[in-house]
Amino acid sequence: MKVVVSDKRHETYETERSIIEAAGAEFLVADCRTPEDLIPVCRDADGILLDMAPLNRDVVKSLEKCKVISRYGVGYDNVDVAACTEKGILVTNVPDYCADDVSEHALALLFSCLRQTSFRDRLIRQGRWNIRSSAGVRLAGKTLGVLGFGRIARSLVKKASGFGLSKVLVYDPYVSAETIEGAGGVKAELEAVLGGSDFVSLHMPVTDETRGMINRRTLSVMKPSSILINTGRGALVNDGDLAAALKGGSVAYAGLDTHNSEPLPADSPYLKLDNVVLTDHTAYNTAESVTELKTKAARNVARALRGEAPVYPVN
Repeated sequence: MKVVVSDKRHETYETERSIIEAAGAEFLVADCRTPEDLIPVCRDADGILLDMAPLNRDVVKSLEKCKVISRYGVGYDNVDVAACTEKGILVTNVPDYCADDVSEHALALLFSCLRQTSFRDRLIRQGRWNIRSSAGVRLAGKTLGVLGFGRIARSLVKKASGFGLSKVLVYDPYVSAETIEGAGGVKAELEAVLGGSDFVSLHMPVTDETRGMINRRTLSVMKPSSILINTGRGALVNDGDLAAALKGGSVAYAGLDTHNSEPLPADSPYLKLDNVVLTDHTAYNTAESVTELKTKAARNVARALRGEAPVYPVN
């Protein structure tokens, strides 16, 4: 048997290697970026540890004996799950590994926007001092809006509750008002959350319903003083519309960890704006979470190769 890591994003893979080899399989690390890269590397794989490479229907059709595709992470929007299901290939993920880490990063982005730390750091390194820009904003007494109320969003609300927020508004049509209230939030419709919040944090999965949900129309509902934080998925945001809103002043600031194109292209409009804080899809990345992710993703594959039920099935 053979197990392939799709794209090399980590420095070492000894955690995965030990688990996969103990299951009796050969372990290989590839560095794929496109479906065309994946096809020759994964064609004869029994299992795939998939990171960011797009595993579409064409790749699925090319797989000759694959039993399992284990996605490194919570989301699996780069996998054609329907095609895998049709072919009898198990898809798994790791939904419970980084709630603390991503919620902490969302808070870090929010504070950087509130107090303009990245912007001031850049100017100070250029020799500036007593920088005359808009004043920072106090967190206490403000309203936090959360779109999506899974593990990460709930962890964020729990952490942010200690800063004296006046209210937490939550939009998630699949979570009951009672559950949201029990976790410290108030269930509301999308426009009520966007229009009533000082800060909006994105935690929705990418679906046909949510793709591009932050666009010209929804941004126009937000307060001109508002801050948008995205540690969810880049595809939730229409980049052109958000950049225009930031440039035009209809939204004050944004903190973005996930992007439609990764790495961020050199012509990204965000690179020309001072009221954006950018990080490189690193919200999950702590020493503790990476070890947990690697272990659980590899165990998904090992269990499938041994004919055992996975802990985290998607299909």
